[in-house]
Amino acid sequence: MSTKAQKLKYIEDLVAKCHKCQLYKTATNPVPGQGNPEAKVVFIGEAPGYYEDQQGIPFVGNSGKLLDKLLVKINLSRQDIFIANILKHRPPQNRDPLPQEIRLCTTFLKAQLEIIQPKVIITLGRFAMNYFFPGEYISKVKGQVRKIKWNGLQLTIIPVYHPSAGLRNGAMLQALEQDFQKIGQFLDTL
Repeated sequence: MSTKAQKLKYIEDLVAKCHKCQLYKTATNPVPGQGNPEAKVVFIGEAPGYYEDQQGIPFVGNSGKLLDKLLVKINLSRQDIFIANILKHRPPQNRDPLPQEIRLCTTFLKAQLEIIQPKVIITLGRFAMNYFFPGEYISKVKGQVRKIKWNGLQLTIIPVYHPSAGLRNGAMLQALEQDFQKIGQFLDTL
């Protein structure tokens, strides 16, 4: 039987060859996701940005630096978690993901989650949140601990603002820090 790491590597290889949408044509590198295959916590963002596209690693730009600081505050590191995005290739000029791109690309995310089977998912921003809670508003659900049944898995999902929003807006940064405190307290109960 294949290990989780081998299965995730297989998904990574599929992402590298993916031509389902046009994003691969303008991207430098695919960004399939990275982290601990045995992670209890998975963080899901929107899409790779410039630096992620250059390196093929999620959350390595300024948003990633902020995420790393927030992780330290709740006694986590990148070695403890898995990080992925809704899209696996960078949209041109960092535009919002299109519905068809989300539909096509989330087959990879779905497979990653089925392999990892995390206890908790932290969605970073509205696109990741809307994947699990279509039609909801991030400003209304951020920081809430929600339990859902999804593709046969029992998931606990905590939506929060995307770190990039915190970098642009002091009030959102404060909300993000408060929500991470809640996440830390919740994880301590597991």
